Amino acid sequence: MENLEAFLGKIGGIVWGPYLLIPLLLGTGLYLTLKLGGIQFLRLWPALRLGLIKRSDDTDDGDISQFQALTTAMAATVGTGNIVGVATAISTGGPGALFWMWVTALLGMASKYAEAFLGVRFRTTDSAGEKNGGPQYYLERGIPGGFGKFLAISFAIFAVCACFGIGNMTQGNSIASNLTNSFAIPSWVTGVVLAGLTLVVLVGGIKSIGSVTAGLVPAMIVFYVLGALYILLVNISAVPAAFGEIFSQAFTGSAAVGGFIGSTIMIAVQFGVARGIFSNESGMGSAAIAAASAQTTHPVRQGLVSMTQTFIDTIIVVSCTGLVIITTGVWHEVDPATGEQISAAIMTGQAFSHGLPGQWGHWIVTIGLVLFAYSTILGWAYYGERNVERLVGRGGVMPFRILFSAIVYVGCTMQLGVVWNFSDVMNGLMAIPNLIGLLLLSGLIARETKFYLQHDPKLEANRAEIEAFMQGQSSWEDWKRGEQEPA
Repeated sequence: MENLEAFLGKIGGIVWGPYLLIPLLLGTGLYLTLKLGGIQFLRLWPALRLGLIKRSDDTDDGDISQFQALTTAMAATVGTGNIVGVATAISTGGPGALFWMWVTALLGMASKYAEAFLGVRFRTTDSAGEKNGGPQYYLERGIPGGFGKFLAISFAIFAVCACFGIGNMTQGNSIASNLTNSFAIPSWVTGVVLAGLTLVVLVGGIKSIGSVTAGLVPAMIVFYVLGALYILLVNISAVPAAFGEIFSQAFTGSAAVGGFIGSTIMIAVQFGVARGIFSNESGMGSAAIAAASAQTTHPVRQGLVSMTQTFIDTIIVVSCTGLVIITTGVWHEVDPATGEQISAAIMTGQAFSHGLPGQWGHWIVTIGLVLFAYSTILGWAYYGERNVERLVGRGGVMPFRILFSAIVYVGCTMQLGVVWNFSDVMNGLMAIPNLIGLLLLSGLIARETKFYLQHDPKLEANRAEIEAFMQGQSSWEDWKRGEQEPA
């Protein structure tokens, strides 16, 4: 088992190394940012207003509202990466890693827009009358010939594998270990309850998942962010220095602390990018699967709404975690027993405990991690079943739901060193075919986006107005016809 873990670690190092995913992710995000005219900066406010305030389009063509599609995607991304992942990046790459998480997010917003746009643009309707979309469809439908199909099938296989790791076992294990440490609840009890709750929600399909995430995700984010903001206000004098460390060490690295590995700029970049993608999933293609289920009057509108997910996840939630860790000075702390830096697994909890009175910090991190991890399980369950359907048909969905729920129990009750490494590899492999597809389809994305935004720059057009200015456009007719074709 140790040999397998080491082998997967080496593969993960190659996949997430400086010669493969890091330049591919950053390069694709930068290219799409330029191709789309900085859409994530110029259209952020209209997108936030549509997704968070208006929340839905005036159409029933889809399975769930735009807001529910957004929260389903956020459920899958706002997870342990926002708590433990940030601490891991800072503990290994120094405060400068947070800067590269921001860069990854800002560029990744263009990638997230593009993949969500394509998810809706090439979505179809399955035999149960539900919308189906994501890289497993748009790579084949958008890229002609066998290469597109190869990319689509590759993505689907990697996504199914990944959903059992990063979207299931690792999240269940985090929940179980935290409840055991905080409340002495046996792991097997957590496993039974969590598996049961998961199955109940999954049996209801995307409408059930969307209803749960629409209530759970906003509440848990507000709960966590308010706790972090209180700490930052209490330590307001340390905030400017924290930003100074973040920006300076992004380009210089940081000094060793006890046994802490000396951080170079490459380590800061590598861990910042890897943990950033682990947190917000921009470029992986997963959010496009949730976007495809949305009730939307045009692919551009849902693409922009989905783009806000990365902003909320990284620029808001991840920043709160990182700044709390840095301003409280916890990342400098040394474990007296070993003389080395304290473990990343407990770093965020330590930071919140230092910053809040009594046991409040401990409770916020524990409850936040449990809620974040459970919502991730639900989001990734949906991603998994959509890809199972792509590979084996609708008949595979219910067996998948039962198996996925059972695996949650397994994750709660076993050690997961191998699973973590396996998850890193599968996440990276998921991204590769998707990023290739985004680059190949970037011309179509830019062309159709430009036309739509020329007529509705503030995303305020109603259904009739959109029908009027889109009438006669081949892209409009293609979309309408494609939605009616069977998966």
